[in-house]
Amino acid sequence: MPALFTVLFIVTFFPMILAAIGGYLRYKHVDAFDNRHPRDQQSELTGVAARVLAAQKNAWEALVFYSAVTLLAFYSSVNLRELSGAAILFLACRVLHPVFYAMDLAVFRTLIFTVGWLSCVYIAVKAFFAV
Repeated sequence: MPALFTVLFIVTFFPMILAAIGGYLRYKHVDAFDNRHPRDQQSELTGVAARVLAAQKNAWEALVFYSAVTLLAFYSSVNLRELSGAAILFLACRVLHPVFYAMDLAVFRTLIFTVGWLSCVYIAVKAFFAV
């Protein structure tokens, strides 16, 4: 299986893993877990709990973008194995992004987000020109 699809499978779990971590931090932050009004409770979060929630939202957004470029590459005539480096770079960026987010390292978080985004753009451009 090409790395492009393996990475897609792996990053699919990131938002859910971050949701579990965020749920734990939410419970720890407010000493309760309000399942009737979770959004209200989430809006009260601060510090690392709020940053993990934000990282989870970003993980969903990145998953959508990566999924789209993966489909574009799949339906083009590009050799998917040629995109392995970009896919692995994207995966590395997605692993580091929530770590930098939780640690409140905004400059590094933005840098790693940009590198991951550019790896997706690279995949899209390669696919587009292979059509």
